[in-house]
Amino acid sequence: MLLRTSSLCRFVPAIAIAAMLTGACQLKPEKEEGIPAPPDVAAPPGNALRTPSGIASKILTVGLGSIKPTLRSTVRVHYTGWTTDGEMFDSSVLRGEPTTFGVTQVIPGWTEILQHMVVGEKRRIWIPGHLAYDNDPRDTVPKGMLCFEIELLDIQ
Repeated sequence: MLLRTSSLCRFVPAIAIAAMLTGACQLKPEKEEGIPAPPDVAAPPGNALRTPSGIASKILTVGLGSIKPTLRSTVRVHYTGWTTDGEMFDSSVLRGEPTTFGVTQVIPGWTEILQHMVVGEKRRIWIPGHLAYDNDPRDTVPKGMLCFEIELLDIQ
């Protein structure tokens, strides 16, 4: 991880050392780099699978088996999410730790698509805003269509 100091500390090394020793200047981490967006992040390709609700998906890795999560299942997944302009907003992959949750404890688009997946499968999905966060009043969540890559690791 690269570290950055304040402007004063960066340009005047002797002052920087003195300031850090006295606690007046602290090292701050550079903004963490995200996972690059896939080339088709802005819109699903024409050959994407589509659900009646409007979710589009593309299978990236075929999973094994035939058991799919139900509404009562708990799943363990790795995922990354981007806005359609390519900004990554969340990633268990970047954190290095899969996430576990109940199938109904996530946005409606995830609840729907997870029920079509099997363990080991990885999909890129495009979820319309109304099945994601458009109805969420928080201004900290991304709005509009979102693109995710989800890998289903386990079903419990």
